Amino acid sequence: MTSLLPRRETLIITAVEIIGEMGIQALSTRELAKRQGVSEGTLFRHFKSKNELLVAVLDYFSQFDADIAASAELMRLPPKQALRFVIKAFAIYYQNYPAITAILQAFDVLRHDPELAAKVNAILTSRNGFVRDLLTAAQGAGEIRAEIDAESLADVVNGFFHYTCLIWRLSDYSFSLQERVLSGVEMILDGFTPKAG
Repeated sequence: MTSLLPRRETLIITAVEIIGEMGIQALSTRELAKRQGVSEGTLFRHFKSKNELLVAVLDYFSQFDADIAASAELMRLPPKQALRFVIKAFAIYYQNYPAITAILQAFDVLRHDPELAAKVNAILTSRNGFVRDLLTAAQGAGEIRAEIDAESLADVVNGFFHYTCLIWRLSDYSFSLQERVLSGVEMILDGFTPKAG
């Protein structure tokens, strides 16, 4: 399938696979060129440096965020239902593409380079802001208790999701990521739903 894609995109996908299999420290132009069956010089026609490649990987990683946000808006779901849709979409995507979760786990390593740290911060700020905005809207609709700090609750939801991805990877994908994430997020949301009566 990757042979039908432009070379630049196949390089990014292969970089994600390397990171997923061996960790971000194993990503090198030599390993990438070997897997692609090209010279390292070919790589540098597409990416001037390893950092430029990593920026492209982060852009690739975060592209799904924009797509899911746009889909949620188009569906015009009630806020709490929209949040469930977003979380489910991410859980399904990650379960079907385990290598991509390695990027999520590499964020702490990437923060040591200013350019990559800025990109990681932008991704996390955008994700947390989107979840926070849905929670704020859910509060306005009476679906989440109004006295709860939406920013902190967004941290809880996103933190749970990231942690579950980590233990899923560490367990060698031994459980359904989708089921664990959806069950956990539902428990979190239920705990902050106004009680009737």
